[in-house]
Amino acid sequence: MKKPAHIDVRVSVTMATVAVAMGSLEARPLQEQRPNIVLFMVDDMGWQDTSVPFWTQRTRLNDTYETPNMARLARQGMLFTQAYASPISSPSRCSLLTGANAARHRVTNWTFRRNQMTDEGDDLLTPPDWNYNGICQQEGVDNTFHARSFVDILRSAGYRTIHCGKAHWGAEDTPGESPLHFGFEVNIAGHAAGGPATYLSERNYGHDAEGHPTAQFAVPGLQKYWGTGTFLTEALTREALAALDSIRSPRNAQQSTASPPPFFLYLSHYAVHVPIDRDQRFFEKYRHKGLSEKEAAYASLIEGMDKSLGDLLDWLDVNGETEKTIVLFMSDNGGYATGAEWRDEPLYTQNAPLRSGKGSLLEGGIREPMMVRWPGVVEEGTRCESYLCIEDFFPTILEMAGIRRYDVPQTIDGRSFLPLLKGKGDTSRGRTLIWNYPHVWGNRGPGIDLNCAIREGDWKLIYSYKTGQKELYNITLDIGEEHNLASERPDLVQRLSRKLGRRLRAMKAQRPSLKATGQPCPWPDER
Repeated sequence: MKKPAHIDVRVSVTMATVAVAMGSLEARPLQEQRPNIVLFMVDDMGWQDTSVPFWTQRTRLNDTYETPNMARLARQGMLFTQAYASPISSPSRCSLLTGANAARHRVTNWTFRRNQMTDEGDDLLTPPDWNYNGICQQEGVDNTFHARSFVDILRSAGYRTIHCGKAHWGAEDTPGESPLHFGFEVNIAGHAAGGPATYLSERNYGHDAEGHPTAQFAVPGLQKYWGTGTFLTEALTREALAALDSIRSPRNAQQSTASPPPFFLYLSHYAVHVPIDRDQRFFEKYRHKGLSEKEAAYASLIEGMDKSLGDLLDWLDVNGETEKTIVLFMSDNGGYATGAEWRDEPLYTQNAPLRSGKGSLLEGGIREPMMVRWPGVVEEGTRCESYLCIEDFFPTILEMAGIRRYDVPQTIDGRSFLPLLKGKGDTSRGRTLIWNYPHVWGNRGPGIDLNCAIREGDWKLIYSYKTGQKELYNITLDIGEEHNLASERPDLVQRLSRKLGRRLRAMKAQRPSLKATGQPCPWPDER
């Protein structure tokens, strides 16, 4: 199969193409009513990796990091205290793009090489044959989930669509490797890898002088920044703003209408994923605060991400787009606060008061910093305590664009959170959220590996496929999940186990198998 192009692609939309898009069958409002939409995604950003408190009180890390532009966005919009994703990148990102829960789309671990699992080994269990090739808009690709992306629907309705940064939806040499496959007109630096080889232009973002990758996670494109001292986060920001400039230039505007078509920008940073390279623009500031070199480097990654957010917000202001643009801010999984302790390495971040981190189904691995600014619709400076999940972005973004009817081959598990944004209802009332992670990730820590979970109201149940252990927590009263109440509330454990088991089976979810017998592990309601 020919490898899809994916570096610094600029695709001009002709008038004929626009006419076809505007005449498509997708339901949409009048053009002047359609907002621009920006989704600003951060990689591996924990709940506390910001000066903005997402808890009821400030923490030490809130007073350590400096994220003035996140604070700016919070003042101008709504902050969500209980936004959830999957514990690992690819499952979250595939749920975002398809609206399907990870248990359903079966991209339940991180993807990279075609036809290769990324599971670590286990002495007792074998992982299921999951969709390690990712998601795909065409049928017939082995170990993929066939689905249509919301971006493709937006484009069919006349939106200009830009991808910049990390993709991580499909394995190498599959159609899903390229963001262009999912409806993006422009792709900047997006490919199969889930992280950068390096953020440093001095290392050509992972290439040699001849342009050959020197590391498996080399970031494609961006050659004009090689050797210039431009940190990767800054290079991506400049390219994203240049792409916006391009589609907003007079020669690309529709001459037959009073205003140009709306745009969707997915600015998906590689930051703050490892490696923890120093962003020298901010590094020394944090060393002077007394942080270790590793802590200061991580803090510099965070502030570089925040500067990018500020540059984007400034561009909207300068170009008169602020009042017409919705900005959503989200992370794909919890902060990387697991694993280092068993290698005798100091942790450079943590998610307290949440417990654990990336890879875990405890709150530290799945609860994310999220904000939404929508001028004239979302009340400024508000907080939402209701819970939602990353698959909810699919129907929400389409509803924001006025698109309520569309044809997709997949089942949409997400639920629009527009009522939360407009203060007209609580979409979490009576709702259950589920997670399924039947894998061994590779790090160690509480809540990691071979488990599934359910959240309903105040209660959360975690079930281990390997041990059969069940943990029950009242998240409202025990945000740190320190008190396992399973032995005290067997009735509730049984009820949530039944509901979790039924939901997993209904989604045709997968589970690991016992090596000794080849039989699948029991479902949570079978133990």
